[in-house]
Amino acid sequence: MSAVRIGFVGAGLISHMHLAFLAASSVEHIIVGVHDIDPARAAAWAARTGASTMERDELLDAVDGVYVTTWTSAHPELVAAAAARGVAVFCEKPLGVSAGVVEEMVDVVGRTGIVNQVGLVLRAVPAWIHVRRLVADPRAGRLMAVTFRDDQYIPNQGRYASTWRVDPALAGRGALLEHSIHDVDVLRWIGGEVAAVSGTTREFHGHDRIDDVAVARLEFAAGGVAALTSVWHDVLERPSMRFVEVFCERVHIALDGDSRGAVRWQFTGSPPEERSPSELVAECVAWAESPDVPTTDVVRFLGGPILNPATPFLAAVRDGTAAPLPFAEALPAHRIVDAIYRSADSDGRVIGL
Repeated sequence: MSAVRIGFVGAGLISHMHLAFLAASSVEHIIVGVHDIDPARAAAWAARTGASTMERDELLDAVDGVYVTTWTSAHPELVAAAAARGVAVFCEKPLGVSAGVVEEMVDVVGRTGIVNQVGLVLRAVPAWIHVRRLVADPRAGRLMAVTFRDDQYIPNQGRYASTWRVDPALAGRGALLEHSIHDVDVLRWIGGEVAAVSGTTREFHGHDRIDDVAVARLEFAAGGVAALTSVWHDVLERPSMRFVEVFCERVHIALDGDSRGAVRWQFTGSPPEERSPSELVAECVAWAESPDVPTTDVVRFLGGPILNPATPFLAAVRDGTAAPLPFAEALPAHRIVDAIYRSADSDGRVIGL
């Protein structure tokens, strides 16, 4: 295969983020076409990229890989349609409105053998790769506790202006599923399997089944505990912000700001250390052969540098190999999120996994 032929189903805000990732990728590709239920939006997208507007099936017949960047409830049908044609799929998170739906999607891509990748982009952020390595360092001892705060303004306004995210028929649920699926995924990625959860949700904005506050407790099988607070507010100056502290027996780690923030840590008996975003990227490049460093291509995201998630997907499509972050990797996070919602819907009782 020479240039990988790529199409998009969904021409909203998130598709433009992926366009930027693709433009910065070292893998040769061409963006062939776009389909959106809003013809005017598709036409504007096509004019910007030089792609063609197409009907869905026409698009799937013309590409090697497709980006699914629609609202969540539409993902399963689109993935199934692509899989039936042997077309590789990059699907945005959350994959589906429930873990049961995601299980079916994992089964579809597994049976057809197509290349598949999910948009859990925090795993491409050098700061998170570094935190994971610090926790795994034998000097750290056992993971004890994680405090994780994630906030952004509710995304039916501002630059998101996404009314579907407050419609449970399209989004499934609110902040915990739609936004903090990222957080649950990296907590499990860093802390290991989760044995039990509990949670509380609130709906301050008055959108039924769309939580704008979720407070969750995750108990790791190895003994540590994480407290996650996810908030959708109306402070438009805060589009997406995270602050995390990790305590192991012999190290304290702090991360503020994802890709644009530094990582600070201190081991027992050692002076405090800190790495800036650029230093974190340089270290990831040095770890190029490690399985948690899927590429050394770098792109900007949320104001800082990250490892380009488009590159391993394009390379997998070109080479006929597995992508490093397949749908199956997202399934545990979906099961955890579902369990937190079950807890919240039953007065916060502990749910075993």
